[in-house]
Amino acid sequence: MRLVIARCSVDYAGRLTAHLPLAPRLILVKADQSVSIHADDRAYKPLNWMSPPCTLKESTEEEGGGAVWTVQNKAGEKLIITMAEILHDSSHELGVDPGLIKDGVEAHLQELLADRMETLGEGFSLVRREYPTAIGPVDILGRDAGGATVAVEIKRRGEIDGVEQLTRYLELLNRDPLLSPVSGVFAAQEIKPQARTLATDRGIRCVVLDYDALRGVEDDKLRLF
Repeated sequence: MRLVIARCSVDYAGRLTAHLPLAPRLILVKADQSVSIHADDRAYKPLNWMSPPCTLKESTEEEGGGAVWTVQNKAGEKLIITMAEILHDSSHELGVDPGLIKDGVEAHLQELLADRMETLGEGFSLVRREYPTAIGPVDILGRDAGGATVAVEIKRRGEIDGVEQLTRYLELLNRDPLLSPVSGVFAAQEIKPQARTLATDRGIRCVVLDYDALRGVEDDKLRLF
């Protein structure tokens, strides 16, 4: 990534025209060839930008000798950045980003729920996490208080495709005489109304998971008692 802080003006020519008058700005040139111009406000949103693929050509003004950057994409749109003064210019190799690791992802929810099967009801117990089937692993296979088999599908956000997935697991598991009858539980931090309706219609119980409660984090809200 190249970081340039400069007093510059910016002109955009394409589907419309736009002009940023002379002012100090931050210019980011990323490895994917994108170029964006930022002011010291607006959080992450740039004043103007050019998405990849695009090309960057640097030249010098005939009058004044300042640098001129011309950024052009395949559609012929252009950003023309005229530098009056460059205050900082540095390049940094960031490498491949590992991506965002979200707190409370499905794998962690599965781990927490497997340790706290009572969340699903009194007397529930764990048989196995990632129970293998011919069409993929069931998140949790357990037993209810009566010893009947229960298949649990876990999502961060419960939508119709998750219900369909659990339905396929149940159809397969119920063919196994050692497991049948197998009931289903659709567990998620949030369950969409359409998913809940479909699950209920198919005899699948829905459970909304409280991530903080599973982690044993106390509610910090004020309580009277």
